[in-house]
Amino acid sequence: MSQPTSTRRGITPARVCTILAFVFAVLAFLFSPLLFGLAGLVLGVVGGYLGDRPLGWYAAGASVVGAILGVIVASALLG
Repeated sequence: MSQPTSTRRGITPARVCTILAFVFAVLAFLFSPLLFGLAGLVLGVVGGYLGDRPLGWYAAGASVVGAILGVIVASALLG
């Protein structure tokens, strides 16, 4: 009996950083734009440098956009 072959890539530290960066992008929009936006930016860049290109860079960009939109929405609601 042979082992089943899998074409699925393993979960790497770069992929974990990228996924967390996307999660933080959403949290930056919803809760704390500066804290989660900065954390998502850092994790996205780390994920990109560790080899999860281009998805890591997209996650970093999404975190920045989420932080900016979060600040705009918060200022509109509070101002």
